[in-house]
Amino acid sequence: MIIKTLAENTAVSTEFRTEHGLSLYIETNRHKLLFDLGASDLFIENAQKMDVDITQVDTVFISHGHYDHGGGLKAFLNANSRAKVYVNKRAFENHYANREGGKRAYIGLDKDIMESDRLIFVGDQLRLDEELELFSNVKGRKFYPSGNVDLLLKQDEQFILDDFAHEQNLIISEEGKRVLIAGCAHNGIVNIIEHMKEYMHEEPTHVIGGFHLHNRSAGKSESQETVGEIGRHLKNTGAQYYTCHCTGIEAYGWLRDVMDGQIEYLATGSQLKL
Repeated sequence: MIIKTLAENTAVSTEFRTEHGLSLYIETNRHKLLFDLGASDLFIENAQKMDVDITQVDTVFISHGHYDHGGGLKAFLNANSRAKVYVNKRAFENHYANREGGKRAYIGLDKDIMESDRLIFVGDQLRLDEELELFSNVKGRKFYPSGNVDLLLKQDEQFILDDFAHEQNLIISEEGKRVLIAGCAHNGIVNIIEHMKEYMHEEPTHVIGGFHLHNRSAGKSESQETVGEIGRHLKNTGAQYYTCHCTGIEAYGWLRDVMDGQIEYLATGSQLKL
């Protein structure tokens, strides 16, 4: 399995442009897929630099209904004529974030794309084949990210806290490996892993994604104590972790202190072989 980071907040070198977002290209025995599409068409630019042919991608997954993970969707549909795009059935709801000065900004997906026949809307669980499976509906609340307090859902002109029912996670099974991929882990990475164990009856060998330990609206990380507790819990799972994006550099440093070599960072331009 080959994983290339096409878009992320940081980069391995100045050769690559960055953005607040995430896009991963993953090549398995059976698929060439994209997990998230970043905030813009930047993933296409960086794909060319990393020898990734976007026209050959056969499957796309959008982790949740925020622009920094699905903002490149229109660009992808224009660049690729074959792949189906799997999104949660609630991904196109009205998602907002609190901003400085009491303002609220729309951070959802482009609703003009909703009618595309390339989109497949997913419920709580979907098994595509022997390699790929999606799940959502994570209910646990251990180490629930405090930054979620600034992320909202607009319903009937009222703003309520987002429950992140639109967030889905991907399991890739290949040659004895079970790779769990989460976009932002708004439901909490610990809860996502425990859901996988309890309901999917599988434990991950590898975990990849953002862990939402940095609140962009407030400009601060979870406390070092909380991040340390999360790190110790993750370390005890025995899985290998690769994080990025909304984890934040500061929180990643704290995780690394606790988890030793059991966690690494994926920046734009990085390539990983599992």
